[in-house]
Amino acid sequence: MKEECLICKAPLEYLNEDTEMECELCHKKERSKTRCINGHYVCNECHMQGIDSLIGMCLEETSRNPIVILDKMMAMPFCHMHGPEHHVMVGMALLTAYRNSGGEIDLEKSLIEMNSRGQSVPGGACGFWGACGAGISTGMFVSIITGSTPLGKDNFGLAHKMTAKALGAIGEVGGPRCCKRDSYLSISEAIDFVKENMGIAMGKTDIVCSYSGQNNQCIGKRCPFSMKKKQKKKIAFICVHNSCRSQIAEAFGRKYLSDIFECYSAGTEVKPQINQDAVRLMKQKYGIDMEKDQYSKLLDDIPEADIYVSMGCNVACPNIPGKKIVNWGLEDPTGQEDSVFLDVIRRIEENILKMRDEK
Repeated sequence: MKEECLICKAPLEYLNEDTEMECELCHKKERSKTRCINGHYVCNECHMQGIDSLIGMCLEETSRNPIVILDKMMAMPFCHMHGPEHHVMVGMALLTAYRNSGGEIDLEKSLIEMNSRGQSVPGGACGFWGACGAGISTGMFVSIITGSTPLGKDNFGLAHKMTAKALGAIGEVGGPRCCKRDSYLSISEAIDFVKENMGIAMGKTDIVCSYSGQNNQCIGKRCPFSMKKKQKKKIAFICVHNSCRSQIAEAFGRKYLSDIFECYSAGTEVKPQINQDAVRLMKQKYGIDMEKDQYSKLLDDIPEADIYVSMGCNVACPNIPGKKIVNWGLEDPTGQEDSVFLDVIRRIEENILKMRDEK
């Protein structure tokens, strides 16, 4: 059933003026513009019951990808199709990924502050304030990591620029509101903003929304994350450290397969940087700067793939339960002469081109 009222599942209605309403769950009386067509009202506090559990979840999270973290939050019982919980989740996902990507913050303290600030933005702010709470949450995130206050200078400006970018992206798509779509738009803008302004590269993957069946106001193909759009198959190139062969394969995949596949690489462990010999030789021979958009990442940091390709790690290779893995049987050239590296690079390129020919 498509989700609207938490009490009876009927559609919501938005009034022009505040009216005194009584929460069906806690019976608190307050003024609001939002209720269902049958008159049921649920206050923000009851709507977000259980959101405090996010703090513990985030403290244990290891992913550098805030989109992956947000998806986990959206799957939790307290998260509904629409609601003010998204005003907290966007900022928390960003704070967690920022810390995991090397950002220096006290995560627990930051999460507690984000929870407090996010809950102060009421449901319906998108329509009544002209400022979606998910977009505002990105500005809160930047404010927290930079220590901005009303008397700040550069950090004050950065927080406002972040909010403006998020709200601008939401405004370009237009309404009616969708808390999932607007959260994804906001978090995508924040990932790029942080990389450009703070030098922290968080993970970023393509987003495909799976919530359209729960949204009575889904805008379908007009949504940038619509499942109704033609989707490319996903390929994941995997090895243990995701620092050399799998990174080369991802780079060639992006070069030769981007029109038909989404290409990723990952491993069971990470390295602080991509193998520098691989980086050097790929630049010299192909003009590809792997460090521009690639980094060592875990399997949990990438979306589930349709095809998994092992570089040839044998017994140490990552295991994907229930998935068939194609093994390329490539020796690790780390520490070898350039001629050995170039031979492996050539073989990877040939395998990638063969995948294109067989498509």
